[in-house]
Amino acid sequence: MKEALISWFVDNLGGKVGKEAILFLISMVPILELRGGLLAAGPAVLDVPMWEAIPICIVGNLIPIPFILLLITRIFDWMKGTKTLKPLVEKLEKKAMSKSANIEKYEFWGLVAFVGIPLPGTGAWTGSLIAALIGIRFRKAFPAIVLGVFVAAFLMTVLSYAVLGGIF
Repeated sequence: MKEALISWFVDNLGGKVGKEAILFLISMVPILELRGGLLAAGPAVLDVPMWEAIPICIVGNLIPIPFILLLITRIFDWMKGTKTLKPLVEKLEKKAMSKSANIEKYEFWGLVAFVGIPLPGTGAWTGSLIAALIGIRFRKAFPAIVLGVFVAAFLMTVLSYAVLGGIF
């Protein structure tokens, strides 16, 4: 699924906007985030220099996070008041809370690990949603998520540029 979404961005935006803008947008999108951005940046797809791609993907991934941490519970409360959107919100909350055990237990470091270790269903968006839903304060959640994004950036840079770059 990630590959299809990355391909969609590259195919539909390539030639219309620069490679950097594509990376930035990919890094802002849930599911793809920084991980998808750095995969797209690597030699296998867009071939953007590593030193250029890393900050673009980090900033793109971090921009939505304060809004999620500060506003998502209010938005979800409003959405739950509508008949049409309530099932969607309940499904998103249930899915997020099913992954919350280590974050609840270890808070800061649990959030760093959840955001930083590139596994399916983890990342800054989901980490922010879980932090907001379980009530972790912004001043604790945001630095943990930033640190997790830096960990993910390191791991994904190694994967995209060293491993996949060596293959392609």
